[in-house]
Amino acid sequence: MADGRTPLATLAPWLRLLGRRRGRLLAGAALMALALAAALGLLALSGWFITATGLAGLAMAAGAALTLDVYVPGGGIRAFALTRTVARYGERLYNHDTVLRLLADLRGRMFAVLAGLDARALARRRASDWLNRLTADIDTLDGLFLRLLAPAGVALTAILALSAFLALWSPAVGLAVAALLGVAWLWLTLGQARLGLAASRRRVAELEALRGATLEGFQGLAELEAYGSLAAQRRRLAVIEDRLLADQRRLGLVGALGQALAGLAVGLAWLAAFWLAARAWQAGALSGPVMVMTPLAVLALQEALAALPLAFTQAGGTLAAAERLNALDAVRRPEPRGPSPGVSAGPLSVSLEGVTLRYPGSLTPVFEDFALHLAPGERLAVHGASGSGKSSLASLLTGQLLPDAGAVRLAGLAPETLDPRRRTDAVACLTQSTELFDDSLAANLRLAAPEAEAARLWAALATVELADWAAALPRGLETRVGEGGRRLSGGQARRLALARLLLRDPGLVILDEPFAGLDPALAGRIAGRLDRWLAGRSALFLVHARRGETSPPGVHRWQALVTGSRRGLCAPVRNLSG
Repeated sequence: MADGRTPLATLAPWLRLLGRRRGRLLAGAALMALALAAALGLLALSGWFITATGLAGLAMAAGAALTLDVYVPGGGIRAFALTRTVARYGERLYNHDTVLRLLADLRGRMFAVLAGLDARALARRRASDWLNRLTADIDTLDGLFLRLLAPAGVALTAILALSAFLALWSPAVGLAVAALLGVAWLWLTLGQARLGLAASRRRVAELEALRGATLEGFQGLAELEAYGSLAAQRRRLAVIEDRLLADQRRLGLVGALGQALAGLAVGLAWLAAFWLAARAWQAGALSGPVMVMTPLAVLALQEALAALPLAFTQAGGTLAAAERLNALDAVRRPEPRGPSPGVSAGPLSVSLEGVTLRYPGSLTPVFEDFALHLAPGERLAVHGASGSGKSSLASLLTGQLLPDAGAVRLAGLAPETLDPRRRTDAVACLTQSTELFDDSLAANLRLAAPEAEAARLWAALATVELADWAAALPRGLETRVGEGGRRLSGGQARRLALARLLLRDPGLVILDEPFAGLDPALAGRIAGRLDRWLAGRSALFLVHARRGETSPPGVHRWQALVTGSRRGLCAPVRNLSG
């Protein structure tokens, strides 16, 4: 294993998750076993019945008097046929429903893991990689029960049960079938997994690289065209596809080998059963119908073994997906144990003492022995050049980042020790990037206040001067904004995000360039309304400034927000660049 753990240890967290639906999984495996048992019974009883009726006909033609009950075995054959059909249909329906439920469990757990990662962990990989973890890796892992565990378990149970049944008639036949098909089962599971391990593991990584490169290529299509780099991008994709095709070809060959070996194993078991049963018949230990029934029953096991080679050839991909998801779980911040402290209502104090923060792989720290203090109800503008750490400061205060050294306190408490719900209630942050979902205006606003009535939503839109625009839309608040708010202009998206923040009642407000993309007149009007809303709250403004400036540009936009507080605008402005 890549991480030095055994396959069982790697899959253990996900097996425990499957165990939550143990009842459904056992029921699904039972339906699978019932369908296979019906197939075995159908073929075995049919062989016995055909042979028995044939021998009875020959005996009667020779003048012998005998009786044969055709109704019981005939009814048994019809029962097995009907049971096989119904059980197979019910198994497919039930097990696929179970897998969809498991998929929801897996994705819910992984989303919780990703949500628990801090900003430094998230910054280590591309957005497409995280999407791949949540979709492709989970899709690979959700077949753990339906493709690997259940078929292998049912096949092994069928081999042992049939061997025991045949041993009742001829111990030699039962032992031979158990030995031949037992060895075949081991190869078709562990052997096939071993042969396909490296290629299937690489396939998971190559698929991730292909998806990431394709997605980023589409996102940067304009830049690729502008700089004449489309051909180079296509060549990069072609290289990945060639590697993927080579691994896919190898996996196909390994899977075909497994299918051939499965057929060979069943054929050898059939031949051994037929030869041993024929010898027992010659010795008078078996009747003719039972002798015919024995090898035919073995042939029915082809159905049980046929699905194993292809599934276990791809088992390395399942292990690789589990390892990658386990690695994310390992770096997730531990949740606070015991009751989490809360913060009192009203304005919050902010304190940073001796804070040092460094991103992985960076040459210089973002902060080094940094200090900042904000009293309850106070407003402070912090400005600096791009990359000076303004967004990192917001991440520290919202608990998305932990400092390498020093202490961060909200109302005297470390943000990471607070209950996440209490922390989000107490701190509201308007980030530099506007995050809108492909849903309606109302749904995007209600992220901040799920129970908010329409009148409250209209009031928030009016504060940012979007109410008239929304009212003129054919669907009003039900108008969809598009992926990432693409159906809105940059200024409209920014104001919608600000309106969403106004639906909260926080004690600390962090505003990262709230008026970006707005003209000065509109920004001034909104600033006046925002000033009234900020009354009785602590506020931290993050403002962009070029290096060397003593005050941020567009000071008039901030004047209404900062004046009237216990600190003026220019003197208390903290410059992260200096």
